[in-house]
This record gives sequence, C-alpha cells and structure tokens, in this order.
Amino acid sequence: MIPIKRLAIIGAGPSSLSLMRAFRIAQLNGAKIPEIVCFEKQNDWGGLWNYTWRTGTDEYGDTVHGSMYHNLWTNNPIELVEYSDYTLIEHFGKSIPSFVPRAVMFDYIIGRANKSDIRKFIKFNMRVESVVYVSHKFTLVVWDKKDNIMFTEVFDYLVVASGRFSVPYIPEYQGIITFPGRVLHSHDFRNAEQFKGMDILIIGSGLSAEDIAIQCWKYGSKSVTIIYRHKPIGHNWPDGIKEVHYLENIEGNIASFRDGSQQTADVIIFCTGYLFYFPFLENTLKYDYTQQRCPGLYKGTVFQNNHKLFYIGMTTRLYPLLIFNLQAWFVRDVIMKNLPLPSQEYIDKDISHWLSKRAKLNFPSDRLAYETDYVNDLLLLLSGYPKFNFDLLCQYRLVLREHKRRNILTFRDQSYKSAVTGTVSPCRLVKWVDAKEESLESFLDSKFV
Repeated sequence: MIPIKRLAIIGAGPSSLSLMRAFRIAQLNGAKIPEIVCFEKQNDWGGLWNYTWRTGTDEYGDTVHGSMYHNLWTNNPIELVEYSDYTLIEHFGKSIPSFVPRAVMFDYIIGRANKSDIRKFIKFNMRVESVVYVSHKFTLVVWDKKDNIMFTEVFDYLVVASGRFSVPYIPEYQGIITFPGRVLHSHDFRNAEQFKGMDILIIGSGLSAEDIAIQCWKYGSKSVTIIYRHKPIGHNWPDGIKEVHYLENIEGNIASFRDGSQQTADVIIFCTGYLFYFPFLENTLKYDYTQQRCPGLYKGTVFQNNHKLFYIGMTTRLYPLLIFNLQAWFVRDVIMKNLPLPSQEYIDKDISHWLSKRAKLNFPSDRLAYETDYVNDLLLLLSGYPKFNFDLLCQYRLVLREHKRRNILTFRDQSYKSAVTGTVSPCRLVKWVDAKEESLESFLDSKFV
C-alpha cells in the first residue's frame, strides 16, 4: 500500500482556511487527500481577523500576531471579497450593506470554514519553531504553548500561510528618543477612543494610515497629522486632518517637517508596514516579496527551488480573499497531481516574467493591472472554479478609488452589486461616520433600505 502523504500548513488564517476547504471539497467528491495538519499559534482560527485586546505578548509569552482594532470596518466593499463558493446571502440569509464591521466580516469567513468541517485539521496554540528540509522531507519542531513542550513531526509537503502583517517595520527618526508621549505601531492600535482630545502624528501614507486617521478623527482626536515620505494620500480631508511631507526631526513633543512647519503631538503612530518574517524557516526555504530577485514563487505559490514548498497569501493587495482562494485551489491541484508542473526552465522564465512586470509598478493603476493579470492567469489554469463576474470586481477597484477621492467619510455608505449573485446591497440608515461600536448582532438587526 502506498503511504498517505502528509501536508503541514503553518497558520490558520483566511488563506489556509481556503486551502483546507479546497482539499475537503476534493475529498467529498471521492478523491484521496493528504493527511493535513495545520499549526496555529493563536487560540482560535481567522488569522488577523481573530481580534484580541492584547498587544505585545499573549498569555504564554509569545508575541501577539493580530493587528486588528476594535472598531475596524472593512475598507473594501464586501462584494470584493465575497466567496463565489459561499455567497453572502447563503451565510447571512439576506442582503447586507457593502461595508461591514470587523465582527461581521469575521463571522462570514468562519461560517465558510465551519461549513467545510476543517477545524479538525487544526492544532491551536502551536508555534512552529523551526523547519528543515532533509531527504525530501520537511522536519518541523513545534512548541505546544499550552503544555509548554516541544515535539517534532515530519511531512512531505509544507504550505506557509502565516501572513505578512504581524511583524512591524519601525524606522528610526532623529530625536524620537526625546518624545515624552506614547509611541506605537499600527500593529498595536486597538481603539481610537483613548486618543480623544489629543494631537496625533501618523507616520506613513498607506491604507492603515488612512483608516487610523479617520478613526481618530471620528472618535474625537484634537488633530491628526499624516506624514508622507514620497506622495500624499491626497484625499479631501475633513477639518482636523492634514498631510505634511517628511518628518525631519522631533524635539520633545514638537515635530518638524521638510517644509519648515511644526506640529505638537501627544501620540505618534507608525503606519510604516510590516516585515516579511519567517524565522522558523531555514535560509534555503525563505521567500521575501520585498526583494525583487530569485528564488521566487511560480504562480505566486510554488517555491522556485523546492516544488514541495508553497506560500499562500504573500502577493496580493487588491483582491485578497479572491487571490487566497485561487492560490488555494492551485496549490491543492499541484499537490494532488491534478495540475502537473512544467519544466524548471519554464518555471524560471515565468517567475522572471512576473518579477519584471512587478519592477515596473509605479502608479496605482499599474498595481491594479498587475493583480488583474495575475488573477486571470490563475483562472486559466483552474478547472471547475466557481463562476463569478471578475470584470465587475475590476470596475469596483476604480469605483472605490473615486468614492474615496470624493469623500473619505462617506465611501463606506455606498452600495455595490454582488459579482456572484447579482444582488445589489442595501444601504444602512445610520451612516458610517455616525456609527460607533457595532457588534455582529446589532449590525444585522439594524435597518437597511
């Protein structure tokens, strides 16, 4: 009898939940699947969507993974992340508005996982300490945090799905050591109410900076100053939010900028991104998306130098859950030999082709075209993937950008149509700017029109 192959998955966030669901679908259709063991360092599934009040370390002394904050709402319409194999109406039993609080999004992701019966594959409170590849096998050393013991397991395949938004990048700035107020990274931001009446400096100009700025404004901060290095975000900000170019230095509670202006501050929040951090992998197995060089990932998943190693969720910004799901189907089909890999020469050329395309990304429109091409590339390789209107999702990226440009405070009040069912979402009577704390129950019980 041929022994059953063993598959290790590191992380139980949305990307690996999609992978385990893909295997379960194959199993329910009569296929033999590998023995799956998923190691999750947190006490529950959901990855970043698994909210915790904790910062720093957890109850076992391990670093906290989550970057979620209490009153977060989706900054994409939920139609952009709707699963084509598990619709919003199937989960909620009715149409809901296009932008939802954190708890609603988490409930949707977990509802799909529960339907798939995949929790049995996951071992919680397990941190992978090291991975080595010897004799065509992956040997994992794992820390059982709850029982405080170490153990070793051996696998035929490895999928790294541990995410890339958990280890903060915090640059140095002249004089910051003299700042008397609070300094934190967005990774440790949990709520905006604590900053009511304060002057806030936000370093960075990405999506976290944008959202934390309007969160602080919404919950009563005295002022918010967003500091950009290259290009401003460029929205029509409400009174109380401004953008300035480049932080030159800090002296006490006064920040000085390149244009000669200054701003007093009570709090500094770094929204400066995250590091690709895989300390558990030996160097020959590590991938770093920030370095535009080989070894790369074939079709964004298969490690160039070892075709039994896969990464999921490392290459997307604009279509996150969609790309996670597509990558999951692709990885499943490769592991189950339903999708044979081409020659190494072809793989190398394909990786170089995509690296060359990525090196030319200078504008938001370039990023959109790049990720759109990538989605279409994966769709061509997958047979039987549940149908959806991808052209509509591409339009939504442009529509969303325009809604933000018009009014950053009202873009979450807009309505979109499902690319799966064609259902138009209702609007909510309470506008986002007036909505405060929202539980799953209170949101679903509120009035929609």
